[in-house]
Amino acid sequence: MMKHFLLIFVLVLLTGCAAQYPNQDVTGKAFPSVSGGSLEKERINLPDFVKGEVAIFLVGYKQDSQFDIDRWLIGLDMKGADIKAYELPTIAGMFPRMFSTQIDEGMRRGIPKELWGGVITIYEDGEKIQAFTGNENPNNARVMLLDKNGKIIYFYDRGFSVSALNEVLALAEAQ
Repeated sequence: MMKHFLLIFVLVLLTGCAAQYPNQDVTGKAFPSVSGGSLEKERINLPDFVKGEVAIFLVGYKQDSQFDIDRWLIGLDMKGADIKAYELPTIAGMFPRMFSTQIDEGMRRGIPKELWGGVITIYEDGEKIQAFTGNENPNNARVMLLDKNGKIIYFYDRGFSVSALNEVLALAEAQ
């Protein structure tokens, strides 16, 4: 019984340190320089990895934001979008970093191997991105369209909507 109590206390202590940041519109700003790892175990620096191309970043702060991200990916596919989209699970805190290998393995089991290169998990710089966009309503994905120079030309953080999908695709086409 005491072991369980101690484990719960440690988990609350380690995960309770996550800071709350107010949501903000980051349209017009440069995406911050961060580092992550793809599910293919490749180290990736963003936004440098996509420099020279227009790309969509689908940022999720909690496992529940995967529902939102999936709807965006399905919408992009159904519209025949000719743009690269990257899922960025962004997990702040010391506790998730300690279990990053297990978290990534769990994602690999649930995602087809051919999609692993498009999933870039960010642990060390997770708080940096959360502070940049805000992390209120963490179940909502943060959708960012980056131009060829890494500047965010579209930002949306209110869930999935067809009108938002159409807006982002129109802006991507104009690039």
